[in-house]
Amino acid sequence: MSFWDHLEELRGTIFRSLLALCLCAALGFIFKKPLFYLVFLPASPDFFVYKLLGWNFTLELINVEMAAQFFVHLQAAFGAALVLAFPYIIWELWRFVAPALYQKEKKAIAGAFWMASGFFFLGVAVGYFLVLPACVQFFLNYSVSPIITNSITIGSYMSMFTSTVLLVGVAFEFPTVIWALSALGVLTRGQLKKSRRYAVVAVLVLAAIVTPADPLSMIIVAAPLYLLYEVSILMCRKADDID
Repeated sequence: MSFWDHLEELRGTIFRSLLALCLCAALGFIFKKPLFYLVFLPASPDFFVYKLLGWNFTLELINVEMAAQFFVHLQAAFGAALVLAFPYIIWELWRFVAPALYQKEKKAIAGAFWMASGFFFLGVAVGYFLVLPACVQFFLNYSVSPIITNSITIGSYMSMFTSTVLLVGVAFEFPTVIWALSALGVLTRGQLKKSRRYAVVAVLVLAAIVTPADPLSMIIVAAPLYLLYEVSILMCRKADDID
């Protein structure tokens, strides 16, 4: 294929991915009530995570802008759409990349594309059930002065919700990248084992970027990320066996 043929194929891939994203976002507008039940559940003191950990707080969301609720709905719909459409987007990306690979390379990294969705969903779950509640609890109880009352806008909460959940989902793609690099011969089990000390530092830095800079949420993110690093070492054992 010529350069322009590849460009045309890429345009088709992007168009179909965006179309899938918009269709899933439309579901977010149709099913507004269940969508925002899930969005606001971590803002409720009745969320089972808070009861399990014994955390108590009161959060009342307010709206101070005319169009804020519409844009919050838009943000929530496209955030949910990205989660729902992620497997299809990965499949489209694989369709675009696969023809450019040799058979050995296809065999080596095909598993990484299919694992990507699983690790993304796992990261989204960790972000939703662990990281986001920790962030909500920390920031609601943090105060620089007793004379200041926290009034949380719906837009502020929504920004924290989407950024936390989606970024943790993306961070959990780490084992997928490790698998692909190992399968291609770029990384080995020995290299990963020798780099454990650097992995700890990298995981802590990544956790600080993904989450607000408070110790609790950083630990909640860093612990599963390092566990994923150890899982990646085990996965490399299988990848190294590929001829």
